Amino acid sequence: MQDASGIDLTHTMARYNAPLEIHVHGQVALRSNVTFQQLQDVLKPLWKYAGARSLSDATGSFYEDEPGIKFDAQEHLLQMCWTVEGDDDFRQVLDEVCMNLNEVAQTGSAIEVTFYDAEFDEEEEGDSPDAESRDDFVILFVGPDPASIMQVQRDLLVQDVVSLMERHFDGAELGGVVAAVDSLFSQRFDDLVNSLQLGKPPRGSGGGGGGMGHGGGRKPRHLH
Repeated sequence: MQDASGIDLTHTMARYNAPLEIHVHGQVALRSNVTFQQLQDVLKPLWKYAGARSLSDATGSFYEDEPGIKFDAQEHLLQMCWTVEGDDDFRQVLDEVCMNLNEVAQTGSAIEVTFYDAEFDEEEEGDSPDAESRDDFVILFVGPDPASIMQVQRDLLVQDVVSLMERHFDGAELGGVVAAVDSLFSQRFDDLVNSLQLGKPPRGSGGGGGGMGHGGGRKPRHLH
């Protein structure tokens, strides 16, 4: 069922019983010639999912204390700290948005997405030993080309590995670890070039992901 503007009212009404709160967080550097209208087209899967008629109508988050979706035309930045109610079908929306962002991104960027199970009640967990929350956390990557996407993946991995190992070693001792990570990414890039896929950016979620997975311990709503 659709209204005169083409909004899927059936999908929108179903949102009232949505089992998940989905938080999208990240900053994407955009090409200098990207306009608000172009960005509205790029993010159309997001604002349509929220039941809005335009990006302007969907920029506000489900939570008033969050900035929502912001376009800084002067700095050419898309900033997102935005929550929407939904279900696992939002993952398809993310895939479409990441593919679209590849076309307008200036550099590689990471986007964090938290799926928080709004229906899961910790206090009832003891009554249902097999109960598991549907909490999940993924990192998606976008960029104008495979090299830029791999660069931001590499930077995040180095940051995580160094942060973990600095609990046991001095930072000056970890040069070999960083070199090993660089070697792995260099080999991956060489393999990509040799497979003749260099001309097409990978999917936005390519190489993506990590975090707590389904059924893990309860996490706070915000992971940033």
